[in-house]
Amino acid sequence: MINDDFLHLAYQIDDVEDLPSFMDDWQQNVEVGRPPAFKIYETRHQMLFHSSYRKTNKNCRMETCFDSSHCDKDFKVFVYPLSELENNGLINSIRSVLYQKMLDIIVESRYYTDEYTKACVFVVAIDTLDRDPLSPDYVRNIPMKIQRLRHWNGGRNHIIFNLYSGSWPDYNEDDLGFYTGDAILAKASMSVTNMRPGFDISFPLFHKKHPERGGEPGYVRSNTYPITKKYKLAFKGKRYVLGIGSETRNSIFHLHNGNDTIVVTTCKHGKNWKDAQDERCDVDNSLYEKYDYASLLKNSTFCLVPRGRRLGSYRFLEALQAGCIPVLLSNNWALPFDEVIDWNKAVIWADERLLFQVPEVIHSISDTKLFALRQQSQILWEQYFNTIEKIVFTTFEIIKERLPKLQSRDGVVWNTSPGALVSQHSYTEYFNFNMPFNYHLLGKKPSSNFTVVIFSQHNSINTALYRLIRNIVASKYLTQIIINLCADNGGKSGYQKIAGIQILISSGNGCSRFEPLPFIKTEAVLSLDDDVVLTTDEIDFAFHIWQSFPDRIVGFPARSHYWDNSKDSWLYTSKWTNEYSIILTGAAFYHQYYNTLYTRWLSPLLIKTVEQSHNCEDILMNFLVSHVTRRPPIKVSQRKHYKEQVSNGMPKSPWNDPDHFMQRQTCLNTFVALFGYMPLLQSSVRFDPILFKDPVSNFRKKYKQIELVTN
Repeated sequence: MINDDFLHLAYQIDDVEDLPSFMDDWQQNVEVGRPPAFKIYETRHQMLFHSSYRKTNKNCRMETCFDSSHCDKDFKVFVYPLSELENNGLINSIRSVLYQKMLDIIVESRYYTDEYTKACVFVVAIDTLDRDPLSPDYVRNIPMKIQRLRHWNGGRNHIIFNLYSGSWPDYNEDDLGFYTGDAILAKASMSVTNMRPGFDISFPLFHKKHPERGGEPGYVRSNTYPITKKYKLAFKGKRYVLGIGSETRNSIFHLHNGNDTIVVTTCKHGKNWKDAQDERCDVDNSLYEKYDYASLLKNSTFCLVPRGRRLGSYRFLEALQAGCIPVLLSNNWALPFDEVIDWNKAVIWADERLLFQVPEVIHSISDTKLFALRQQSQILWEQYFNTIEKIVFTTFEIIKERLPKLQSRDGVVWNTSPGALVSQHSYTEYFNFNMPFNYHLLGKKPSSNFTVVIFSQHNSINTALYRLIRNIVASKYLTQIIINLCADNGGKSGYQKIAGIQILISSGNGCSRFEPLPFIKTEAVLSLDDDVVLTTDEIDFAFHIWQSFPDRIVGFPARSHYWDNSKDSWLYTSKWTNEYSIILTGAAFYHQYYNTLYTRWLSPLLIKTVEQSHNCEDILMNFLVSHVTRRPPIKVSQRKHYKEQVSNGMPKSPWNDPDHFMQRQTCLNTFVALFGYMPLLQSSVRFDPILFKDPVSNFRKKYKQIELVTN
């Protein structure tokens, strides 16, 4: 049987390239975005390398090692199925829990395809995350298994995910134990000198227990002030007495002063730590126990992030989440996703060779810059790093953005909230409209017109719908009315003259309320059911409110949710309470971009839930908008009933149907499970006109009809 050692010898080791000299970048400013040059310890040309040192095609670029013709129609990702592994005798490859989570995320995402002919990118189902032979998660005989994959093709259009490479004593970052060839490496702890520019992706190092979905928010949301905290600089972690990475961590104790700078380390790691302990270990271990790590994170302005055995460290993401500004001591480290993220705005670069300059550097930073750095750390954490899902999706979006037929998103989009993951190429290219959340960045305002989309279950215009159209037509902000017919009318679409106005009748959309119709020519959409009762003043007032909050759902009927401990689930309620978290889209304004996100961005499992229930699409839209903006919807007007009344005074609505109501509660909990958290947020705010119910003449009021509305 061929073993790994035999295969290692088969690979040709290239001549060692000249590494940067010790003096390279010596004069560089410690705050620049480019990391300091790698520290040279030995004579360059006499360094000994592990036999598997050079195992990638170092000349690879997107133009030479990636076939973009497979991505012309859509960006789809193929994951090798278990059946194929079984047929090739590879089923005994045990995957770690973490890698299985990553594969599950991909398979359940909008990127996934089970047809390899439609795939732009291929993901190997063999676990490549941990390539340290001393690790229990190390998968053996990968070279043989990789070569037996049907579509491997030398690695072209494949992506290899890796968190740990190399092993004791040198932890060589190039040593994955197999030849990756033309595959893109999404790898943690990559160095600038070994990374193939514009091809490989520097991947973040994260814990095995990192959340799959949902994720924790940054700490700064509730802890913004004071700008300067109890400790100026802090670090708590292990140090290495011997081996690579030991010089940096063995030196940082010099920064500790016990007052505003707390830097404590321990020698207690590994089974045989006592055999290698030095004279300082006992003192270090004792001091280490005096400080709580979580408390240091929350109460420090800056957090030291020194390199470990490898260039990356768990401390980086931990500091980022805590809003503790990372001070990096890891020369030559390519920071995660640095191709698109401007790390100058969130971290401070220091130099391992100039350790004693660190206190001077951090004390020279103004409070204004501290505040900006901390805020940016929270934006980056929440948009790209707080879940495995976001980390994987960011990797795909970076590759997607490199494709020649796609326009790259501006750096401002990547580095501001809500980030690039919710900014779809197709929308900006086709519609040329602003995103609902970037008006303030561009110094623009939403357009002054809206389109009405009436969702109708009937195949003809009834009296209630005619009356509604007549009130809509009276608005001076109206651009057009579209009636989206769900009922079968023979598939006929076109214009009809109703109530003196040309109205577009659209059918054949599969009863999809949020289909991004090409007929919509405005940013604002007023979504209405065909049995809604609204006056012209109510519509105009709600539109004015939406113009001030174009990223929110602004509307009339409100609902809420709450947690029930006895049932251990979320419950949905239509009772009139002091708070709400949902605005029904049967009478609401929203930005038309959310139609694109709803149909093309949400997980297929979410859409499938709605389609199977024939219900809950309005709840899902509220989930989506609150997830993107992290803000609640907005209710306007005091009206309680928005539906046409029948003779007994009750609305013609399914809301009183117990089955319908229970179905919506089921949807609510299903959505929470698929999002990984509850994105809906409560609000107690309602907007009314400024002179609403004031004891002044009605002639002085702008929205006179609202006063006359009865509940």
